[in-house]
Amino acid sequence: MTEFALVLLAVAVAFIFAGVKTVPQGSEWTIERFGRYTRSLSPGLGLIVPFIDVIGRKINMMEQVMDVPSQEVITQDNAMVKADGVVYFQILDAAKAAYEIHNLEYAILNLTMTNIRTVMGSMSLDELLSKRDEINARLLRVVDEATAPWGVKITRIEIKDITPPKDLVDAMARQMKAEREKRANILDAEGFRQAAILKAEGEKQAQILQAEGLREAAFREAEARERLAMAEANATRSVSEAISSGNMQAINYFVATKYIEAFKAVATAPNQKVIMIPVEATAILGSLEGIGQLAKETFLKPESPAPATPTHSTGSPAASWAERTNAALNQASPPPAVNPYARG
Repeated sequence: MTEFALVLLAVAVAFIFAGVKTVPQGSEWTIERFGRYTRSLSPGLGLIVPFIDVIGRKINMMEQVMDVPSQEVITQDNAMVKADGVVYFQILDAAKAAYEIHNLEYAILNLTMTNIRTVMGSMSLDELLSKRDEINARLLRVVDEATAPWGVKITRIEIKDITPPKDLVDAMARQMKAEREKRANILDAEGFRQAAILKAEGEKQAQILQAEGLREAAFREAEARERLAMAEANATRSVSEAISSGNMQAINYFVATKYIEAFKAVATAPNQKVIMIPVEATAILGSLEGIGQLAKETFLKPESPAPATPTHSTGSPAASWAERTNAALNQASPPPAVNPYARG
């Protein structure tokens, strides 16, 4: 009896241990009863019916990564490139992942490779190299929709490398070099154009300023001539008024001044070295003496006029010095013409 009880106790302990299951974190186990799925055990301690329920599949519920091997892809513009990638996925439903698809990883791999050829084949080479984010987004959307019935969530698909053929790479390098040289030539031409425009603008401003300066100079020269003419007119008017009032000293001064200026112009001519003309020196000296006497009478201003000196040569009343000078000027012959053939 005691032995039977011990055997029964041993069987009970073994039965209990056979029904207790411990599921690790990040995993789920499926339970099958007579070959049919009944439920899934979550991480932790779980109980099953021994010898009736068995563990079907042990599913890893953590996010997993899988490499996509390199494969050749023909682009829309008939360029052949090699591309590889990587896929990140996570199982959300253990039962579907265990019983809806056989060899889940192999299925995800082939599905990803097929869609890589489809997506990249619908794009040109330039788009393929410049729009990698768009390729990743399209792949993720397509593959995630295809694996949803399997209880799998595709979290990320990344294209790692896109390798064009060597000759195509060389052609792209030449194209890039030509494009950069084109940009450099355009920038140089633009710089020369801007420099020419600025130089023309500077020359234009310089000519405008020079024209304004010439106009201002001409205006001031005309104004100076006008003032000189006004002064000459005033002087002539003053002499005319003096003549009309009978002032012979003004006449003598005016005539002597003009006579001396004319003689100076003849004497200082650049094409004459020796002047051989008859000149009455007495008339010139008389004119100079008259100018000096006129200046004395003007600036000294004597209080009483000097008595007239009688002359015995003419038998008429004594004449003033100005009258004698006037008579000498009236008797003097006009300046002779300059001999053009007289050279120094």
